[in-house]
Amino acid sequence: MPHLRIPVSEKDHIQGPMEAPVTLVEYGDYQCLYCALAYPIVRQIQKQLSGQMRYIFRHFPLQQAHPLALLAAQAAEAASLQNKFWDMHDMIYRHQKTLAPGAFVEFAEELKLDIPAFKENLENRTLTSHIEADFHNGVRSGVNGTPCFFINEERFDGDRSYDNFLAALVASATNSA
Repeated sequence: MPHLRIPVSEKDHIQGPMEAPVTLVEYGDYQCLYCALAYPIVRQIQKQLSGQMRYIFRHFPLQQAHPLALLAAQAAEAASLQNKFWDMHDMIYRHQKTLAPGAFVEFAEELKLDIPAFKENLENRTLTSHIEADFHNGVRSGVNGTPCFFINEERFDGDRSYDNFLAALVASATNSA
């Protein structure tokens, strides 16, 4: 079974306590239908396992299939420079069906971001490098599609229904305790 090759670090986007007994890493694509379907399940599990799980999102834009995936990732990274990564992350998934190139600035306005800075940061090569690093690190970990999840550094290929996913996470938390 493939393992996560790049450990979680301060460079990652993290929700939840660093000392949590279970870590869920997602490699995702903001334009992927299956990522959008997994999004509310992950959110529900985060609430259920509050304090016991940390969640990390890493970019894996599949640009050939999803023409706005890279721009969406850039928008999330640009928002992160204004401490709004998770707000933009949520906004993009909630509005995935209506994504268009101009939508990201509208989302930034709704989130009350500094719009000139946001627009400038959308073009920031450093942010694109971070996204590319996530992608290449995903490939090194055996990611070949989205969403791809790792539970405590082991790839999870099981059924991602709420009950099954939650059971796998709880079992991992119990095993690491």
